[in-house]
Amino acid sequence: MLPSKLQKPFAFLRWLPLLGIAVPSAVAQQQDPAKLEFFEKRVRPILSEKCYGCHSADTKAAGDLRVDDLNGLLNGGNNGPAVVPGDPDKSVLIQRVVHTQQRLLMPKESDPLSGEQIADLRTWIADGAAWPLEKLPEDLGRVKANYEKNRKSHWAYQPLKKPAPPEVADASWPQSEIDRFVLARLEQEKLPPVADATPDVLLRRLTFDLTGLPPAPEALAAFERDPSPQAYEKEVDRLLASRAFGEQWGRHWLDVARYGESTGPSRNIPYPHAWKYKDYVLDAVNRDLPFDRFIQEQIAGDLLPAADAPERDRLLTATGFLALGVKDVNQRFKVRFQMDNVDEKIDTVSRSVLGLTVSCARCHDHKTDPVPTTDYYSLAGIFTSTEDGAGVRNKMGGGGLDYYDSRNLIRLSTDLPPPPAEQVAELEAKVAEAKKAWDEIRGTPEGLKPGKNGQPTQRPFRVRYERAQADLMALTDPAAQGYAVHGVREAAKIADTQVRIRGEAERLGPVVPRGFLTAFEVPGAPTVNPAHSGRLELAQWLTSPANPLTPRVIANRTWQHLFGRGLVVTTDNFGVTGDKPSHPELLDYLASRFIEEDWSVKKLVRELVLSRAYRLGSDEPEDHHLKDPANRLVWRHTPRRMAAEEIRDSILSANGRLLDQPHEEPAVKKLRMVEIRDNGQEAKAVQDRSDRELARSIYLPLLRGMTPKSLEAFDPVSQTLVTGRRDATTVPGQALFFLNSSFVRGQALTYAESLAKESRAEKDKLHDLYARILGRQASESDLARAQDFIGNFAANWQGQQASPPESVVQLADNAGQTGDGTTDNNAAVNPDDMPRNDLTAVDTLVEAKDANSAAWMALIQALYASAEFRFIR
Repeated sequence: MLPSKLQKPFAFLRWLPLLGIAVPSAVAQQQDPAKLEFFEKRVRPILSEKCYGCHSADTKAAGDLRVDDLNGLLNGGNNGPAVVPGDPDKSVLIQRVVHTQQRLLMPKESDPLSGEQIADLRTWIADGAAWPLEKLPEDLGRVKANYEKNRKSHWAYQPLKKPAPPEVADASWPQSEIDRFVLARLEQEKLPPVADATPDVLLRRLTFDLTGLPPAPEALAAFERDPSPQAYEKEVDRLLASRAFGEQWGRHWLDVARYGESTGPSRNIPYPHAWKYKDYVLDAVNRDLPFDRFIQEQIAGDLLPAADAPERDRLLTATGFLALGVKDVNQRFKVRFQMDNVDEKIDTVSRSVLGLTVSCARCHDHKTDPVPTTDYYSLAGIFTSTEDGAGVRNKMGGGGLDYYDSRNLIRLSTDLPPPPAEQVAELEAKVAEAKKAWDEIRGTPEGLKPGKNGQPTQRPFRVRYERAQADLMALTDPAAQGYAVHGVREAAKIADTQVRIRGEAERLGPVVPRGFLTAFEVPGAPTVNPAHSGRLELAQWLTSPANPLTPRVIANRTWQHLFGRGLVVTTDNFGVTGDKPSHPELLDYLASRFIEEDWSVKKLVRELVLSRAYRLGSDEPEDHHLKDPANRLVWRHTPRRMAAEEIRDSILSANGRLLDQPHEEPAVKKLRMVEIRDNGQEAKAVQDRSDRELARSIYLPLLRGMTPKSLEAFDPVSQTLVTGRRDATTVPGQALFFLNSSFVRGQALTYAESLAKESRAEKDKLHDLYARILGRQASESDLARAQDFIGNFAANWQGQQASPPESVVQLADNAGQTGDGTTDNNAAVNPDDMPRNDLTAVDTLVEAKDANSAAWMALIQALYASAEFRFIR
């Protein structure tokens, strides 16, 4: 049986008679045995011997052209289609092999073609450019036996229903409908819930969960005086309305959106406008933009109507969700670069919104979920009909601005006045002059000759050329002036795409129409408008109230952020291999309520934190632990370790240094779209900016592969894949971080010095310290131990240790160096290599100036290193 999505593709020719479809005449002509024999005997040898050396998968694709692949010939390279079937004169391949200008004549690295060979090529093209069909896998198009069973039986694919809250024996315990679902399971398992959390524990939990920050000592004291339900509800509403809520819950979405400010591996190219997408997310979360609209704007914002120019720019910025993924720009072949980026989008959209691993079907039918390869390429057609406007392009071994394509960025609606024509002309002349000089010396014996510093003589020519390019771009490129974003737009060519055999970009199978997954039904979903990419319809399908997955996934993620573990533990995998919900009726109830409340995340959060289940204590009776060690039934509140950002922000907040806003513009905004080296000047500038920043961690530079030092010890998000649930490891390096990190020591010293200067009684200082760091009042035993510690430490303090200068940096120019550090002027030189000037940064040494400050500093560090600080109970 064949999927209904299969059309009449020429590469699927052998199926057509089985479907009762007549073979199109053009395809039949192309598959004429005599023409195929002519191609194999007369044409392929020419291409293999004369062209493959510069235009094939095994070597390179000069001019972005491949001739070992029919699709490569038809799409062509930088100069247009190499082959136009039926018209040799319009085919660039023929034009180049007969060209009268020597520099344009092909082939370049062998003798010109003979008259007979040129005639054979012309005949082949005139007869339709016959090419052997791709050999297709025998199982392509066959529906797996388990697919229909999984469609009907797997819980996540079934329509969403709103179950009635169950009856419970202890009717006095529930304070919400949510509590009745929780208590019903506990009563069923004979596990009574533990006592409610104390006011200090509850307020600390609530404040961290909603804002990622500790409660202010004043708020803590007030709530301990009045922990009534009315006072608690008032605190909930205050925190939901705070700017900090958007920063905390916006960070949750940025994890899911795999947000990063550079392309990532291979050649790490900055995304200098990425911060605008981050600001869009924070604003949307704080405004409580309905989640269905939030998804629609990020997938198809450019296709939605806008009331004015600012609204249009906001919607364009939202599509950065699709554009800001990992990209391997050091890819030789454009078609592979494109299909890899399409796959990255499919994976991001399907896992972030649906909780499904659809990308598994790129090379073959999904092994467990009912997602055939044809479904994958139905989605792929939507994204091949979408232009990725990230502003980068692929090039193997490029350098400088080779990877930057300013025309590819998404222009904002602001119209800029044209730059002065005289200045533009002057800079264009400088660029032309510098390029001419660079082209003349590049790769020549004179250019490769090492200079006095061991670097090739041609290097200054390249630097001069790139500097001239940058000057011209700064004057003429709207993106350089901030009037652009990374996003997506409709592609110039809107069309369905072919199945790629085994996921290989050049191996074309049958064409499938654009559409959506068939694993579950979405009644009333729109069909793709053939004149458009289909992104708008995809966004509407994803956010349809009839879609069984989207509301369940977001309800589960919200529960996880508040309870420490999702009702479905595998947050990003709702498929057959994922976890089953611990409370399926509760999950459906929450998802239904979410839709009823206009997809409001704030209302969902509010309903959850007002439940009694959320307000439980974290006590752990032995019999409960033995029966339900993972607390799947929610008989207590599961403690969680702070995220990396929460640890850093809490340290800054405790000593009063945390800023509401960054004091500088985003670091990535200052970077050009050229490769940024992990150990180069640019990377050091980014890390230095991170070290200086006193605003919240969400405003730190977030380039891929350059994690801020103050975050790296505590499992920051990877930024490469959808991450609905972060890892929470416990490793020795975390204890060393609190002991040795210049960030921790510096902030502890600042706090210590401020306390040492105060005239308050020591006990009052300690009470304030415990309230700010641990979120509770110090007990008498706490006070006694702390006072003993301070006294003993100060008495035994040995004084300030000798320290290096505050900033120690070693410079090393690695080019041409031998193992012993000397320079070998005969070492092989890469003509395109730029000076490295590698930097090794040494952490700043932080020491107290007197015994009293040192003692307080050590106590503060000890409190930061405690489990009580790191864990939210």
